[in-house]
Amino acid sequence: MTSRTYLRPTGFVDAPFGHDGKVARLAGGLQWFSAVEIIGPHGAELVPVEGIEARLDEAEQAAWARLTAPRAPLKLGERVIRLDQPQVVGIVNVTPDSFSDGGRFAETETAIEAGHEMAAAGAAILDVGGESTRPGSKPVWEGDEAARVLPVVQRLAASGTAVSVDTRKASVMEQALAAGAGMINDVSALTWDSRAAEIVAKAGCPIVLMHHQGAPETMQEDPRYDRPVLFEICDWLEARIAAAVAAGVARERIIVDPGFGFGKNVQHNLQLMNGLAMLHALGCPIMLGASRKRTIGALSNEAPPDRRLGGSIALALKGAEQGVQLLRVHDVPETLQALRVWRGMRDAALTPG
Repeated sequence: MTSRTYLRPTGFVDAPFGHDGKVARLAGGLQWFSAVEIIGPHGAELVPVEGIEARLDEAEQAAWARLTAPRAPLKLGERVIRLDQPQVVGIVNVTPDSFSDGGRFAETETAIEAGHEMAAAGAAILDVGGESTRPGSKPVWEGDEAARVLPVVQRLAASGTAVSVDTRKASVMEQALAAGAGMINDVSALTWDSRAAEIVAKAGCPIVLMHHQGAPETMQEDPRYDRPVLFEICDWLEARIAAAVAAGVARERIIVDPGFGFGKNVQHNLQLMNGLAMLHALGCPIMLGASRKRTIGALSNEAPPDRRLGGSIALALKGAEQGVQLLRVHDVPETLQALRVWRGMRDAALTPG
């Protein structure tokens, strides 16, 4: 099945009280787990957390340490985003052909107003993009992309909002950072533009590395994986983290995104969601972008993107349950309401007495 070993946290419990030594905290967040599925060359075994370190080899102990270590807060300019709890990243698509909203925010002023509304509702970060990467989309010239995003980034950042720019082009990254963006979200994981890693390293900003298979134009035609999809995602992201670090990017500024829907069919996406907690062994915060994606429609009588709120919230809460730190969504107030209820239950469980 695999030539290496993977650790997947499972057996989640409501609270650690009374379970000293029997549970571990997941990535310094609000989740505790009591068992680990160890998957290796000889199959899979469910192992209690109690005494687990004594049976792990050196490489597995390193993975265990990354799995349980707290994640440092993100610094986007003057803004600090804590990662000991799930945070919402609002999507602002300044594109005429977005799959999710059909170009609703293509006009600059409309996009800025939408961003302000998301920030007021409680979004921790706004992710501004000027190039659609939906299945079948074509690349946008960097000049057009910059013209779309820069006024939006500048105005939102000037209002004190933490802003990320969703781009794979070094020129757009450079200009957006100068305009006030504090983070880069690259769907190509710094593989599309040879200058991108240099720009990110020089800026010292957080960077999201997203797993993908193929280019947006063709990625959904017939996605295939030789091994379980989660193993391939783990290995690919691990290689991209190493490449970014080698290029001068600080590891503590790297965020990983498993790329829900990017070169993955419905079954791949569901397998990814069920095993998401395994990715914490990479030692980086996780961003999940499943909002309004095609899989929701496939599971709900082909509901169009604007009728996928329930499915989007279900996937967001599944991510929160597995320790995801950043939830990238279109529907900010609704997702935050769901998270607040979820957080209320967590706080009740974590209040002794």
